[in-house]
Amino acid sequence: MLTQEGREILAAARLEHVHYAIRDLAVVADALVAKGAKILYLNVGDPMKFDFVTPPHMVEAVYKAMRDGHNGYAGSMGIPDALSSIRVDAEKKGIRDIHSIFVTNGASEAVDVCLAALLNAGDNLLTPNPEYPLYSAVVAKLEAKLNPYALDESNGWQPDLDAIERQVNPRTRGIVIINPNNPTGAVYSRKTLEKIADIARRNNLVIFADEIYDKLLLDGDEHLSIAALAPDVPCITFGGLSKNYLVPGWRVGWGIASGSASAIKPYLEGVHQLLRARLCSAHPPQFAIKPALEGPQDHLAVVRKKLKARRDLTQKWADETPGVSLVAPKGAFYAFPKIEIDYDDKKWVTDLLTEKHVLLVHGSGFGQAPGTHHARIVFLPDEATLSKAYASMAEFMRK
Repeated sequence: MLTQEGREILAAARLEHVHYAIRDLAVVADALVAKGAKILYLNVGDPMKFDFVTPPHMVEAVYKAMRDGHNGYAGSMGIPDALSSIRVDAEKKGIRDIHSIFVTNGASEAVDVCLAALLNAGDNLLTPNPEYPLYSAVVAKLEAKLNPYALDESNGWQPDLDAIERQVNPRTRGIVIINPNNPTGAVYSRKTLEKIADIARRNNLVIFADEIYDKLLLDGDEHLSIAALAPDVPCITFGGLSKNYLVPGWRVGWGIASGSASAIKPYLEGVHQLLRARLCSAHPPQFAIKPALEGPQDHLAVVRKKLKARRDLTQKWADETPGVSLVAPKGAFYAFPKIEIDYDDKKWVTDLLTEKHVLLVHGSGFGQAPGTHHARIVFLPDEATLSKAYASMAEFMRK
C-alpha cells in the first residue's frame, strides 16, 4: 500500500521570485531579542509602533458600526457612504471621469486585484527601480514580467523618462508610479507626471498611481495626482487610511478608476469580477472612511510636524557621516541613503543589526543602480530614539 510518508509537497515554482525584503531580517532580529538584545526598529512603516495616535472619532465610528450590527458582509464594492466620500476627496484633487471606486483590504489588495485583472502570463509591467516590493511579488505570482525603470538619484529620485520611453514594448500593459515614493521619499513634479501620462497615452498603458502617502508631504508642497493631470488616460489611483489616518492594521484601502470610458470599461469588468469573487472588504472599518475624509484633519498637521523634524534629523546624520549621502525625502517617512561600502548591502545591514542592534532594510531588496549600495530608513521613531540609532550607525560606519 502506497503512503505519502516521506514525500515532500512542493510550493509552486513561481514563488521562487516572490520576495519581501522589508521583513527578511526579522528572523535575525528575533534571535537577538531572544538573547536579551533591545532592537531599534527602523525597518517597518507602521506609525502605530511609535508616538502616533489614531484620531478618536474614527475609532468611535468603527465601534458604533459594530454595535449597530454591521458585522455581516458588505457590498463587493464597499458601503455607499465610504464610496461617496472617496469620490468627493478624489474630485477635490481634480480627478474627473471616475468610472469606478472600490474599497479593499488595504491598498495591497487593490494592487493585487487590479494587476491580476490586467496581466496575462508573459505580459510586462513598468515598475520603478527602486520599488516597493509588493509590485514585483504580485507580478511574479501572475507569471508576468517585471520591466523596471530607473529612478534617478542625481535628479531627486525622479523617474528617468527616457528610460521609460525606451523600455515600452508590445507586451507592456501598464506603468506603476509611487508618489510620494517608497522607499526614496521623493515627490514627483508636474513635469514628470505629465510626461509619464503622455507615454502612457501614446502606448495605450494603464497607469497605476500609488498615492497612499498623498497627505504626508513634508515641505508644504502640493501633491499632484497624475489622474487629475491626464483625465483621458486609464488610471487606477490607490489610496487608503493606513498611513494618512494612522490605522495600518485596519486594512482599509481603495482604488479609483478614471480615464476614457470606452478604453477602460472592458478592463473594469474584469476588476469587478475579481472583487465579487472575494466577497467584500472588512465591513466595520469601512465606517471610518467618511469621518476620516470629511471629519477633523487636525492630526495631519501634528504628524507632518513630527515627520519633518525627524526627516531633518535623518538628513543631519547623513550629512555629517562619512561614507553616507542622502537625497532629502520630501514625503512619506522613508529615507534611502547611499552607503559607500565595498561589499553587499544586505550583509552591511545584517552586520549593523548584529553589532549595533539597529534594524534597517537593505537597498538591494528594493532595487538600485548597479554598483551602488543603499539602505532604507523608516524615520517614524521619536528624536531621542533616532539620535541613539544614528549615533550607533555613525560609529559603525567609522569602524
